[in-house]
Amino acid sequence: MSDVRRALQLLVGLVLYAASIALLVRAGLGNMPWDVLSEGLSERLGWTFGTVTVVVSVVVLLCWIPLRQRPGVGTVANVLVIGVLVDPFLALLGLLEDPLPLAAAIAMTVAGIALNGVATACYIGTRLGPGPRDGLMTGLVARTGWSVRLVRSGIEVVVVAVGWLLGGPGGLGTLAYALLIGPLVHALLPRFTVPPRTGAPGGAAPTEVGTART
Repeated sequence: MSDVRRALQLLVGLVLYAASIALLVRAGLGNMPWDVLSEGLSERLGWTFGTVTVVVSVVVLLCWIPLRQRPGVGTVANVLVIGVLVDPFLALLGLLEDPLPLAAAIAMTVAGIALNGVATACYIGTRLGPGPRDGLMTGLVARTGWSVRLVRSGIEVVVVAVGWLLGGPGGLGTLAYALLIGPLVHALLPRFTVPPRTGAPGGAAPTEVGTART
């Protein structure tokens, strides 16, 4: 039953993640850091946002090779499910009036950040493998010995800067996401972490989030 729960939770988490990306993009107040880069590339290349998201994810996965990171089922699912669903979600939200009223844009930004916190806790909590960008971060931490905070902040500053130079939309939504997503995931992850079966490989739940609740 645990394996069924993990598979369903992974799928739900990734679907919600794609929806949260679309909410923030459509709100227009600033994307998540990596999505600033994706939208900048989309504008330059003329590709859809979803296509660019998949390509960037594959490139990031190639960067895992020298870092000796190994993808899991969740890693591959992350690339495919989010990449396939984000364009349909954007098309659906594109039916809303344009430009959005400021109140609606703010509400969509808040909803997108909150939904992304739930989605991230869902898919990480399955313990089926990190997303490409998370794996890049943990690989660099392991290789350099630098802190998670330093590595993550450095990566996101670089991708936001490159994305902004390419025309990607950074803004208050980007800043709000950067400030809020860590505390949100920290609070939610214990509730979504699936504990390993007794005697099964995979180790205990992450110590930094305490005991998982089911």
